[in-house]
Amino acid sequence: MHSLNQEIKAFSRNNLRKQCTRVTTLTGKKIIESWKDARIHVLEETEPSSGGGCGYVQDHSLDLQVGVLKPWLLLGSQDAAHDLETLKKHKVTHILNVACGVENAFLSDFTYKSISILDLPETDLLSYFPECFEFIEHAKVEDGVVLVHCNAGVSRAAAVVIGFLMNSEEISFTNAFSLVKNARPSICPNSGFMEQLRQYQEDKGSTEWGKLKELENGNSS
Repeated sequence: MHSLNQEIKAFSRNNLRKQCTRVTTLTGKKIIESWKDARIHVLEETEPSSGGGCGYVQDHSLDLQVGVLKPWLLLGSQDAAHDLETLKKHKVTHILNVACGVENAFLSDFTYKSISILDLPETDLLSYFPECFEFIEHAKVEDGVVLVHCNAGVSRAAAVVIGFLMNSEEISFTNAFSLVKNARPSICPNSGFMEQLRQYQEDKGSTEWGKLKELENGNSS
């Protein structure tokens, strides 16, 4: 637990930096997601790139490891989302795709929701929570199994699942992060997402405190 707390505290606003993210679509097209002038830019890459400024490690192996948070809530990469055998193995019925430029592979087999989120510290992650949480809850109500994925299943999808657990289970950021990390050890939300998740916890705490005060005032009147 000590090392986990150190890992969480290591993220700070001072570490925020500009990034870009490379995505490979189902058809093999390579694109780059970037952020400029407060707008999303998705550019097709026409020449092989060394990726010097994009801060990623190229890995051609398939990542089919699926983190099981609940019997009905899974976390994984686009590789898992594009592997029918893996999806059937885990009895997936719903798929939440929070990547940019990653296509949904089996439209006739699963219920999909696509929400394009850039993996950048500057991205307003919390603004996407209501729509993401609604879809996850919808899958649960329908007795389904939902897979949440982005490109690598490391930052965007992990951050969404952490936020969902904080909200639905009413647990702290540290506990939610620990649960997701144990289920899928490779997760590593970018520093901006980590900061926003901490803020989400503070905001939820303030809201609950405000509701308690309202109840106390109502009972005393």
